[in-house]
Amino acid sequence: MSGVAGKRVLLLVPPVTYRATDFVLAARRLALDVIIGSDGALPLGGNPVVSVDPTDLDASVRRLHSTVGGLDAVVAVDSDMLPLAARLGEALGLAGNRPAAIAAAADKVTQRRHWHHAGIAQPRCRVVPADADESHLHSAARSLGFPCIAKPVSLSASRGVLRVDDDAALTEAVATIRAILAETGDCADDGPILLEEYVPGWELSIDGLLTDGALAVTAIFDKPDMPDGPTFEETLLVTPSRLPATTLAAATSLAERAAGALGLRHGPIHAELRIDTRAGDARPVMLELAARSIGGLCSRSLRFLDGTSLEMLILLNALGARVDLAPAPGAAGVLMLPVEREGELLAVEGQAEARAVPGITGLSITLPLGQTVRPLPWGDRYLGFLFAEGRNAIEVEEILQLGRRKLRVMIV
Repeated sequence: MSGVAGKRVLLLVPPVTYRATDFVLAARRLALDVIIGSDGALPLGGNPVVSVDPTDLDASVRRLHSTVGGLDAVVAVDSDMLPLAARLGEALGLAGNRPAAIAAAADKVTQRRHWHHAGIAQPRCRVVPADADESHLHSAARSLGFPCIAKPVSLSASRGVLRVDDDAALTEAVATIRAILAETGDCADDGPILLEEYVPGWELSIDGLLTDGALAVTAIFDKPDMPDGPTFEETLLVTPSRLPATTLAAATSLAERAAGALGLRHGPIHAELRIDTRAGDARPVMLELAARSIGGLCSRSLRFLDGTSLEMLILLNALGARVDLAPAPGAAGVLMLPVEREGELLAVEGQAEARAVPGITGLSITLPLGQTVRPLPWGDRYLGFLFAEGRNAIEVEEILQLGRRKLRVMIV
């Protein structure tokens, strides 16, 4: 880690994010000179804050270019700031992803088209335009076969993603997606809906860092508790993966090629895949890929040698420094606590009992009491995060499930 102390890094922070504190702490451990660019975040760690507007990229780039001065790296703390980070990095001549690559990774239809042209294994899909009538919609779904998946092209964290098993469920799902888009401020009338073949099988995520297009894996998470629908809450994540080494090598290679097909060359990626065994062999299939690291507080489940955090590795990678990705021994995992019903969150009882479970290393309830909460597909927040460590992945999974059973969530 020597050689980066004093380097100037701009952290672009949206007003709502889980990640800001961990990035600021990582920058402090690396002794970096940090400037915060935000459109509403509070001061973090005493670092200076420069106002930016991610909806006006040109003006933000000009303001930052004229007021911040020389920078050694620009890092987006969360997805909302990725387009601005790419534009600013390009204006400053820094190594990073081009704006077109970031745009391609953020749009599921564009992603699918790039992957089709590159021969990347992915679900069969159909794009249904906003002005399509119901017969067109149902015809597109039948060409894929039921069950299939309906999703918006721009939202993340499984928001608006629904499994549909027949024509009636498809009509209802599309109406729900359009209502969610209208609620978030996206245009409900002009956006297409993406229909995808449903791929059964074991799901995993691959996190890594790109350096000139080459992927170095930081973690591979199994998702042993992934539901089959109608919604797809990501709950249990455990690393290292229990899959065979040959399957993991094929999945990692596919993720690297998928990132390259989108034009991504630098920085973190988070890839979602399923292992399709319908043809008799274990074939990795790309579901989605984002130009960021794993979301929420999940990165806190990862520990590398010498106590290095994932955020430290991301900052070192952005600065062009060599990174040591050797994981700490053992297994680790995180349970993202889903919001199970809509209503007012009154209490989360049993927290002390959950923390007392042997192997539990942390619990963070991230939604404030008294707030109205909503489950997927409408909601975009988890109740909190439960962390554990153990000798192997199965032990960690059992510890997390035991800790979860200690919690009693009161929503009315």
